[in-house]
Amino acid sequence: MRAWRKGLFAAGLLGGVVLNASVLVPRRFRIVEEHLALAGWPAALDGLRVVVVGDVHAGAPWVDLRRVRHVAAEVAALRPDLVLLVGDHVADVTFGTHVEPAAVAEALAGVTVNGAEAVGVLGNHDWYAGGHRLRSAFEQAGLPILEEQAVPVLDGRLWVAGVGDLWERTPSVPAALAGVPDGAPTILMTHNPDCATEVPAGVSLVVAGHTHGGQVGLRGRPLHKVSERSGNRWTRGWYAEERLYVTGGVGSSLLPFRTVVPEVALLELSPA
Repeated sequence: MRAWRKGLFAAGLLGGVVLNASVLVPRRFRIVEEHLALAGWPAALDGLRVVVVGDVHAGAPWVDLRRVRHVAAEVAALRPDLVLLVGDHVADVTFGTHVEPAAVAEALAGVTVNGAEAVGVLGNHDWYAGGHRLRSAFEQAGLPILEEQAVPVLDGRLWVAGVGDLWERTPSVPAALAGVPDGAPTILMTHNPDCATEVPAGVSLVVAGHTHGGQVGLRGRPLHKVSERSGNRWTRGWYAEERLYVTGGVGSSLLPFRTVVPEVALLELSPA
């Protein structure tokens, strides 16, 4: 093959890769369904449907308010019992646009239209964008934000605890769980999965985001370190040993590229 043909082929291949990562994949969306059998999970909550929504990054390329409303509508259509919003609700990304926290909160509140309860935590990008303003906007929209605290949900049958962001706050799992009654079934929310090393055995499930599933990878392997403490130890999916589920999230951060299809996770929980 002549040199110019090789150059043309290489340019075309590179263009295809860039097009796929910057336009085609980021515009896709999928629901990932998982059945998790949890040790100590009560029979009374067998079949509980929990949706985990992470890293929406509203304002990132291809994640305008219309897209956020679409994601919320897709979640509501699943008729979950509980929706957990695990942080980075807004964007801090090259070529992104600013979206007011109140508008993002209003759009995400659509997850509750079919009666689901929803609670959340904040991520590092939420704090970069002004975390106190964002928390206020979410709570005014009926979406409680947890930071070192826990609340009962589903008429008191379940407790949900949340910790602050690992990079921008001082998360404390013991403080988050301090108000949970002994023996109560509990789910812990954290934006960053690195907090999973501190979770006591009494917590049935930990949910996290932050990693974007690696965001950009080759053959399923991230091209960069997704978490500064643990590297790529927890990237996406179910980690039974830590009782940890990490969602790949919806948007992008830093650079507007994804090779991991945007997603939310529907978890159906049952006793082991």
